[in-house]
Amino acid sequence: MPDNNNNNWASARSLVQHARPVRVPEAALRFTHTFGLGGMALVLFLVLLGTGLLMIFVYEPTPEGAYKSILHMQDETLFGRLIRGAHHWGANLLIAVTVLHLFRVFLTGGFQGVRRSNWFIGLGMMVLILVSGFTGYLLPWDQVSYWAITVCTEMLAYVPVVGQGLQRLVVGGTEIGAATILNFYALHTVVVPLLLIMLMTWHFWRVRLAGGVIVPSDREDAVARGGYVPYRPNLIEREKAVALVLVAFVVVIAIMFGAPLDLPANPGTSPNPVKAPWYFIGLQELLLHVHPLFAVLVIPSTLSLALIGVAYLPCDGSSTGRWFLSAKGRRMSALAAATAVVFTTAWILVDEWVVDPGGWMPGSAPVISDGLLPFAVLLAGVTAFYMSLKKYFSATVGETVQAMFVLFAVSFTVLTVTGVWFRGAGMVLMWPWQI
Repeated sequence: MPDNNNNNWASARSLVQHARPVRVPEAALRFTHTFGLGGMALVLFLVLLGTGLLMIFVYEPTPEGAYKSILHMQDETLFGRLIRGAHHWGANLLIAVTVLHLFRVFLTGGFQGVRRSNWFIGLGMMVLILVSGFTGYLLPWDQVSYWAITVCTEMLAYVPVVGQGLQRLVVGGTEIGAATILNFYALHTVVVPLLLIMLMTWHFWRVRLAGGVIVPSDREDAVARGGYVPYRPNLIEREKAVALVLVAFVVVIAIMFGAPLDLPANPGTSPNPVKAPWYFIGLQELLLHVHPLFAVLVIPSTLSLALIGVAYLPCDGSSTGRWFLSAKGRRMSALAAATAVVFTTAWILVDEWVVDPGGWMPGSAPVISDGLLPFAVLLAGVTAFYMSLKKYFSATVGETVQAMFVLFAVSFTVLTVTGVWFRGAGMVLMWPWQI
């Protein structure tokens, strides 16, 4: 009689192996070409899926029971603290790794031509991962999570016309309560994971359909001459090593630090300061310097549309696959990064100084500008920088757009770092050790 168990195992193994071609370009195996970021994101998603399924058995999605169930999980459930810690750190790492993966694809030109649809799928997954982090952030129902989500949902009210309605839709009413936690729980545990699984499957299929990871054009001749090696063991062993190191890192961090848990949520008393989750705190910092309409709607919407629109730019196939497209592109991006650090930091400090001439650190919280001037100055500066960069380097559109992408990414990073580590009580600028 045939061994059904062996047949089933062979079929499953064949399906998994089919996710990769039998032979892969040797030029694509260099670790610094991709840094294994796509595979890391998949591993972290699986860690979150596993730990999340275990936490479902203990967690109670109600304002009365959520915090108590978290305490029970940590203090009375076998390995509960480790599981929750791995879920917490895995979620934060997944956001960071996904953003870096998006950067890697963009900075190597892997978003045009046959890979355009996969770029759009990746953007969709990025949005879903942020939604997953946002919805999961509230579930512990402690002071930090409750008021962080309060800050984020209040940002929606700044959107003209539909802002109030959008806020009520997300919250599930006029204030954060039982409907909010139940909606967030359903999104976090069912809707978003299912959508991510579908998009991930589609994403990996499109990668395979496009011929795998994009190969630098200067190595395409070597590939064409037979520069292929078997998937096993050349690629799979690398993937195993990266996965094991990543999982070990998450476990060690979870053991050492666990997951933070503040006092139970109290709608009547807010902590000081109240900060959004770290991946949205850049927007909160931006709110301190420009009109809320621009900080919450105009700037994020413009950048989102730009990320979609770049896929339709003229494609120079001779430079795709290379970091920053060319040596000139690397110099331009380095200049853009330095400019972003200097001018964003100066902008924050000058805004603080205008409000409090007596000192910068610590000082008074900046004014939220009600006028168009800060945004107009910002737009003029960005436009002038783009034109000067393109003219001075005699650069292509692709090289200039990538440099501008670096400019915005580094600027947002500076805003995020400032909000996380340099904003104390009252959102006043302070040194980290003074907070």
